[in-house]
Amino acid sequence: MDSSARGHVCFCTIVPPHILDRLAEAGDAPVREVARRALSLDARHRENRLLAPRTALPPTADGDHPERTVCDTRHSETLPGRVVRREGGSAVHDGSVNRAYDALGATYALYREAYGRRSIDGAGLPLDATVHYGHDYDNAFWNGERMVFGDGDGQIFNDFTVSVDVIGHELTHGVTQYTAGLDYQGQSGALNESVSDVFGSLVKQYALRQTADQADWLIGAGLLAPRVHGVALRSLREPGTAYDDEVLGKDPQPASMDGYVQTTEDNGGVHINSGIPNRAFYLVAAELGGFAWERAGQIWYDTLTGGTLHPDADFAAFAAATAAAARARYGEGRETAAVAKGWAQVGVTG
Repeated sequence: MDSSARGHVCFCTIVPPHILDRLAEAGDAPVREVARRALSLDARHRENRLLAPRTALPPTADGDHPERTVCDTRHSETLPGRVVRREGGSAVHDGSVNRAYDALGATYALYREAYGRRSIDGAGLPLDATVHYGHDYDNAFWNGERMVFGDGDGQIFNDFTVSVDVIGHELTHGVTQYTAGLDYQGQSGALNESVSDVFGSLVKQYALRQTADQADWLIGAGLLAPRVHGVALRSLREPGTAYDDEVLGKDPQPASMDGYVQTTEDNGGVHINSGIPNRAFYLVAAELGGFAWERAGQIWYDTLTGGTLHPDADFAAFAAATAAAARARYGEGRETAAVAKGWAQVGVTG
């Protein structure tokens, strides 16, 4: 596929709106204020994304090496901010800048070295990020062009650059944007979110050289502040168990179709029902063992980039596509059987 984006370019945040909605009502006064400000900023960026005209893509780099630029808004809400580190530049004294720079590189490394992909668009797109966005901004997002990180409020969320899987997650929205273009609504939107969780976790596993049984399978480990009773935003291994907190609430993700949530909020529950395909991937990876990016990840990558997946694909269509991808690459062997078993265990039949 060429490097032009398919379908609608979504504005995608790592903290789902249902969490911020709860904080805006259930938190103490400072937490409520920060959550309401984050919701307002997210709504503004989402509207800007919808109204923005399509423009020509910027010139791409050679794609054989990352081309990273990190900017700093110095707590303003004006993007992109001042450039503070470019590709090849030395580390600076700002940890957020260095973590963003390194995580951009880790994401690039997984896609280039494991799958032969030249940056997120497949054609060497430069990787841009902005740190210190806003004041105590409780989110990070991909806006179709760059990664943007808030510092967190220190009460509920820490600095959003602390989790490499969060950065891998958001940049993978860009990969999906340039490949399958999964619609950000309902089951296709939950698949869009799940694909980002899958490859976000694989970015961390690849950087740490962890096998499937060594990985924590968490998205956002280290992101929750000490006062919060939880370990992360989501768990691929055990959806619904990432947090259970008086203020934050309980992780609402279902682990199978038995718990599928019908809702009109959050674009039809894209951050909630993504737990189902998340667990399917984990089960496939655990069944196959070894490094998850090699066989399970390869199958999911082939599915995303194969050109046969429709933007409005539901869970069953995606399951069928992963089975076809496994069969095309590995034949009727262990990999294909693991894919079928994984989806069956979460109640999805392709």
